[in-house]
Amino acid sequence: MLNITRGIVARPQKVVIYGPEGIGKTTLASQTPDPLFIDTEGGSAHLDVRRIEGLKDWEKLLSTVKEVAVTKDICKTLVLDTADWAEQLAIAHILDKYKQPSIEAFGYGKGYTYIGEEFTRLLDALDMVIAAGMNVVVTAHAKMRKFEQPDEMGAYDRWEMKLTRQSAPLLKEWCDLLLFCNYETFVVSTENKTAKAQGGKRVMYTSHHPCWDAKNRHGLPDKLDLDYRYLKPVFVLPTGREQKEEPPAVASDPLAAGSDPAAASQQTAAGEPEKSAAAAERAATPLPPAPTASAQKVMDLLVQDGISEAALRKFVAGKGHYKEDVPISAYSEKFLSGWVLKYWPRIREMIRNAEAKNTKTNDTETMKEDRNNA
Repeated sequence: MLNITRGIVARPQKVVIYGPEGIGKTTLASQTPDPLFIDTEGGSAHLDVRRIEGLKDWEKLLSTVKEVAVTKDICKTLVLDTADWAEQLAIAHILDKYKQPSIEAFGYGKGYTYIGEEFTRLLDALDMVIAAGMNVVVTAHAKMRKFEQPDEMGAYDRWEMKLTRQSAPLLKEWCDLLLFCNYETFVVSTENKTAKAQGGKRVMYTSHHPCWDAKNRHGLPDKLDLDYRYLKPVFVLPTGREQKEEPPAVASDPLAAGSDPAAASQQTAAGEPEKSAAAAERAATPLPPAPTASAQKVMDLLVQDGISEAALRKFVAGKGHYKEDVPISAYSEKFLSGWVLKYWPRIREMIRNAEAKNTKTNDTETMKEDRNNA
C-alpha cells in the first residue's frame, strides 16, 4: 500500500564545506550544534572541541561512524574532517587488500572503481547517522583543475574538491548543502597598466558557478560572508534535544497572545519599593528588541537587493502575518528563518513587481493630470 505524504520534512542536514587550506572550514564546522569531530588529519587541534583521534585505518573509520549512529546522545552534529584524508585511508586499504603498489597498478581504471565502492560505504554509514537524528558535516580541501567543456572551445581553471573523480561526484550528490569557501579577490589596474589582485575577504558560495561547484536547498543568497550565523537557521537539531534559546526581554512576536509589554512591566514591579513617576514611566516603556541573527540577515538582504524595510513590512502585512507598523526586528525567529529567508527570492520578486506596478500606475495618473491641466 502506498504511503504518500506531503509537506516539508524537517530532518538533519548533510553539509559539505570545501575550500583552500587555512580558509576556516574546520572553524566553521566547529560552530555547528554540539559537534563531534572525526579528525583524520589533525586539523582541529587548535580548537576546543570533542574529537575522535587515532583513526588511521579505513575499516576502523567506518565502524566508528556506525558506532556514533547507534550511540544515544553522543552529539548533535558529526563532523568528518576531512574527506580527502579519509579517501587516502580507503586507497591504503584497497592497496593492502589486493597487494598492489599503487592505485594505477590495477589497470583500466579498476582501482578507481574500487575507490568509488569504498567511498559509497562511507556515505552509507553517514546516512545511518542522519537517520539517528544527527547532522553530518564533511569538510574537504579544494584544488584547481583545468576544465574544458565538450561543446565549447578553450579551457579554463575551476575549483574542485581534492578527491578522485569517482568520490567527488558521490559526495556532491549526497549532500543537501555544498559550500565553497574562498578569498574574495578582484583585479585592478595600476598606473603602469599592470594587473594587481586586491581584497582577501573570506566568503562562501552557495550556488553553482563555472569556476566552482556549490548548491543549497534553502534559498540562500549566492554569496555570504564566512560566518556561521548565516547557516544557523539551516541546521535541525535532533528531536527532543532542541537547544533552548534565552528568552528575549520583549516577546519576539508582539502579536502573540499574552505578550503585553505593559502588563509584563507591572508584573515585574510587583513587590518592589514604590518608584518615582519618571522611573515608573521608563519601566513601563519596553526596550526595542535587539535584532536576531535572522533579522540581521534579512536586513542585509534588503540592503543588498535595494528593497526598503517599509516595502517588506507592507508585504508581510498583506499576507496577514504581522501588522505593517511592526519592525522586522520584532518578527519571531521561526517566521524569519522558516518563511522570509526560506522564500526570499520569491518574496523579493513579488515586492519588485508590486513596486513596478505602482510606479506605472502613478506615472499614468500623472500623465492624465498633466493632460487635464493643459
